[in-house]
Amino acid sequence: MKSEALLIKNARIVDPSQRMNQEGDIWIEDGRVRAIEKPGQIPARPGMRVIDAKGKIAMPGLIDLHVHLREPGLEYKESIETGTRAAAAGGFSSVACMANTSPVNDTPYVTAYIREKAKAVAACRVHIVGAVTKGLKGEELAEIGGMIQEGALALSDDGMPVMNSYLMRKAMDYAKAFGVPIISHAEDANLVGKGVMNESALSNELGLRGIPAAAEEIMIAREVALARLTRCPVHIQHISTAIGLEHVRRAKDDGLPVTAEASPHHLTLTEECVRTYDTSYKMSPPLRTEKDVEALRDGVKTGLIDAIATDHAPHGVIDKAVEFGEASNGIIGLQTAVPVTFALVHDGIISLDRWVESLTLAPAKLLKLSLGTLKAGAAADLTLLDPIREWTFTQDENHSKSQNSPYLGHKLRGKVLLTLVDGIAKYSEEGL
Repeated sequence: MKSEALLIKNARIVDPSQRMNQEGDIWIEDGRVRAIEKPGQIPARPGMRVIDAKGKIAMPGLIDLHVHLREPGLEYKESIETGTRAAAAGGFSSVACMANTSPVNDTPYVTAYIREKAKAVAACRVHIVGAVTKGLKGEELAEIGGMIQEGALALSDDGMPVMNSYLMRKAMDYAKAFGVPIISHAEDANLVGKGVMNESALSNELGLRGIPAAAEEIMIAREVALARLTRCPVHIQHISTAIGLEHVRRAKDDGLPVTAEASPHHLTLTEECVRTYDTSYKMSPPLRTEKDVEALRDGVKTGLIDAIATDHAPHGVIDKAVEFGEASNGIIGLQTAVPVTFALVHDGIISLDRWVESLTLAPAKLLKLSLGTLKAGAAADLTLLDPIREWTFTQDENHSKSQNSPYLGHKLRGKVLLTLVDGIAKYSEEGL
């Protein structure tokens, strides 16, 4: 599909890569951003599509550092095609897919399969994250060089912590040599044990096994120590605890290459949600306390937490329609991330510029992508948002194969109207 010449007029353009937050017009042609000017300065030409975006926010295409597309092998939960359709509908022009597929993406052959399948069917860019260890078992390093040669941009055993510190040290040595980051699921598996929610007075009240905050805190401290030893860039996934965040703060103060992300659910929900025993609220790491949520919000506000990432984790009905303790961890989040986190902008908790940066420029830098910008000449990856439009996330609206979302049936504020990839509309609201 060829991109069309497009003029987006009167938008509020927010692009942290240019420190831009102003009203203006955007000219897109041949898949590239040609120019950004003040309103009315770019004349419409014959054959050019014109969108009046008055009252709307135009920003670089959103980039999600952390999704599970489930293909190959678990297509009953999600596929590359359906997952990226959900991503585009949520405003994401790029996603980074984790390695916990079946078979695990721990060889160049699986990496190549994902790369080629994405070329054929994906509705957005797919950046591949290879496994750290074979089978995610934490016993032997995966085929790191081969996966990177086939296109993997980072390494992670997400879903399973690498408990062997020596093995993680060697993985960091390899990753640094190849110039890619390690992405860490920072939980001590022995402390997690059979826990299913945050360990607290509430877990005792509900009769559910708890997961102490220390499980995360200990592993983040270890990753920081190994980053100090190896100088390998280490990215902490789905951070959920205030003290874990303090470890990241100290690492950054010491100049170590340590970064972090927070998920929309950990920024907005607390352990109190578990009172309903709704398995949509079961995730790893678990929902924490109000104090933790406040610390995470402040972390995003100040940039201590670099990025917001969904941890989109689709599961079938058979995985979730069971007792809370037996249910799989995770929720889908690609289509709700924008309204859920933009509420923090509406409430004055996070600035608009920092919010956009956390979903565009910051993840682009972490994965060393030449994206996350609307500079002239850049790829025309763009997201157009109506910040005040209210809508209800229904199953008809849901593009994922799975339904494990606590937001289904809920009214949300903030609607993505258009997602461009290389100037091509991968999602567009009817009538735009």
